[in-house]
Amino acid sequence: MAKSRMFPGARPARIAEADSVVVIGLGRFGCALAGELMKSGTEVLGIDTDEEIVQSLNGVLSQVVRADATKEEALRQLAVPEFDRAVIAIGSDIQASILTASLLLKFKIPVVWAKAVTDPHGQILNQLGIHHVVYPEKDMGRRVAHLVRGAALDFIEVDQDYVLVKMAPNALVLGRPLGEMRVRAKYGVTITAYKRGDAGWVNAQLDTVLEPEDTILVAGRTADAEGFGQML
Repeated sequence: MAKSRMFPGARPARIAEADSVVVIGLGRFGCALAGELMKSGTEVLGIDTDEEIVQSLNGVLSQVVRADATKEEALRQLAVPEFDRAVIAIGSDIQASILTASLLLKFKIPVVWAKAVTDPHGQILNQLGIHHVVYPEKDMGRRVAHLVRGAALDFIEVDQDYVLVKMAPNALVLGRPLGEMRVRAKYGVTITAYKRGDAGWVNAQLDTVLEPEDTILVAGRTADAEGFGQML
């Protein structure tokens, strides 16, 4: 029989009935993800094979369990098939990641996310039918590269070759209404929003006049957005 150790908290079967997520693998990525879910009010069942990690998260997550997620019986005992959403955050053991993915798909969980550490790993997960495959290290590396090379304060890749960039406005768009600047026609990007001081973000309008201390969000193709940020 597959062995598991459960720390006190809500029963997994009850958690599965609520707005909840099961996170399998509680390394840096899984732990950070589970923590953010908890902050947003989502109940989380965390599963890992490492006793020390599980003990450290006791009282932090709704429920945390030491168990082998490659064992079907162990997952059934934890009511994992009853969850609507699951995240496979296993990174150090590709075989375990793939076996766990196969089981979650067998359970017909509606939405499964999985972390991939290499392109071949991600390809296998996609071939199995995982709904969402993410590459945290690869994506972060690309994001930081864009931040290092340009004037961006933050960089989000919305889709292939389309980004949303947070930056300071350049002198080309200061002091006059955006409608007069024809930013999209001239530079191929759209200023979607701006933030002034401690105030919240505001959608940019045709009559918006930007100031040097503002922060703006620019949407467009990667090269266009980066080029716009580097203009004086």
